[in-house]
Amino acid sequence: MASALNLAAAFAAGALGLARGSRTRRLVSLVCLGALIASFPARAADPDPDPERSEIWIKIKASLFANRAVNSNSKEVIQLEVPTRAEDAATVPISIKTRLPQSTDAFIKKIYLIIDKNPSPIGAVFHLTPDTGRADLETRIRIEEYSHIRVIAEMNDGRLFMSSRYIKASGGCSAPAGKDRAAALARLGKMRIRLDNEVTYHRPNLAQLMISHPNDSGLAMDQLTRFYVPAYFVRNISVTFAGKPILTAEVDFSISENPNFRFYFVPRGPGELKAEVLDTKELRFDSSIEIRSRATTPSRARGN
Repeated sequence: MASALNLAAAFAAGALGLARGSRTRRLVSLVCLGALIASFPARAADPDPDPERSEIWIKIKASLFANRAVNSNSKEVIQLEVPTRAEDAATVPISIKTRLPQSTDAFIKKIYLIIDKNPSPIGAVFHLTPDTGRADLETRIRIEEYSHIRVIAEMNDGRLFMSSRYIKASGGCSAPAGKDRAAALARLGKMRIRLDNEVTYHRPNLAQLMISHPNDSGLAMDQLTRFYVPAYFVRNISVTFAGKPILTAEVDFSISENPNFRFYFVPRGPGELKAEVLDTKELRFDSSIEIRSRATTPSRARGN
């Protein structure tokens, strides 16, 4: 039997999807909310259901992709890596690995992150360009109950490829914040872009974007006041290099507190790597880093 909290979470997520989300999120909020509520008892009856038979997935698939085929045999295109059982359901690390280089002729233009049993199942939609070089992504997410997690890669020619995993985790969306709220709000909007290695021109370079933001789900109770903390989260991210788009994303409260993303970009020469963020209160934040003398020319350009 679904608990009162789960039912409230489902309706809260539906309201958020309708009021604040993109057209995609509003549509999916309408069609999957009933299926979400109906599906709560499934965990006890079937601990690892067939991912293709998930009622929520069937409705989301129809809403997002209509009658288009979604290829589940996708190891040559995309693969999702998650722990089988999460240590902390509020900060579950996920890694999206892709097997195809991003080129102007063939590239992954979108990656959908879907968590079937979360109150708002569409955790993120990432929009990518050939200038990412590699469409690999890493982040941390919340999991409210045992669920299939799936990523769907949409190619520039319209083909769809899916990788899914089943994870045992619960309570992540309704868990209280991991840090002091006053301190978290004092750091609100502070951002940092980090490069782990020396940048190489004309090749994919790994970057990390860190955002200080509570990313409140609206489902967690303040342990002092006993009131629910209102939903307040990052909803749009845009990354550019030298003014050209690298990565944009529509994200949700399924992304953990203090959102953290690892992604690739290909610099063709000096320029500014810049990230801009918009949250649900329409506040905008940005951070940037100059790519100049640190960058080197790849060895193939020197010797051949």
